[in-house]
Amino acid sequence: MKSKETLRLTAGSLLLAVSLLIPSLLGGVVTLPIGPFTATPASHVPTLLSMLLGPVTAGIVGMGSAIGFFLRLGPLVGARAAMHIPVGVTGAWLMRKGMGFPLALSLMAPLHAGLEALIVLLFGFSLRDAGFVVGLGTLVHHIVDSAIALFIWRVVYVRTPLADLDNR
Repeated sequence: MKSKETLRLTAGSLLLAVSLLIPSLLGGVVTLPIGPFTATPASHVPTLLSMLLGPVTAGIVGMGSAIGFFLRLGPLVGARAAMHIPVGVTGAWLMRKGMGFPLALSLMAPLHAGLEALIVLLFGFSLRDAGFVVGLGTLVHHIVDSAIALFIWRVVYVRTPLADLDNR
C-alpha cells in the first residue's frame, strides 16, 4: 500500500472512530434536547472533515455517526444522524469537482438542515417542529460545527501530510 493510501485510510479510520465515540460518550450527557431536535457538541465535525478525504470515506464516517446515535439515543436521532451520509458524500463530491472546503461546508448547511427536518416528519412530528425546530436547530448546529471543522482544518490538516490527500 502506498504511503498516501495508508495516510488516507488512517485519517478516515480515525474520523470513523470519533464519529462513533461522540454519541457514545457525549450523547445524552451534554446533548441539548428541544422537542425532536437534539444537539450534541461537535457531532458533525468528523463527517465534515471526512469530506476532505472523498465521498466514500465521508459516507462511511456518516454511517458511523448514524450507528452511534442510533445505539445511544434511539431511532429518531439515529435517522437524523443518517442524514450525515448524503451531506458528507455530496460535500465531498463538490470538493472533488473543485470547490473549496469552506464553500462546500456553507452549501451543505441548508441541505443538512432540510434533510434532518424532512426525516422527522416520518416520525409523526408537525411541520412546525420539523421545519422550525429541527431545520433551524440543525442549521445553527451545522454552522457551529463547521467553524470547529474549519479551525481543525486550518491548524492540523493544512500543515501536515494530510494536505497531500486533497479530495480533488
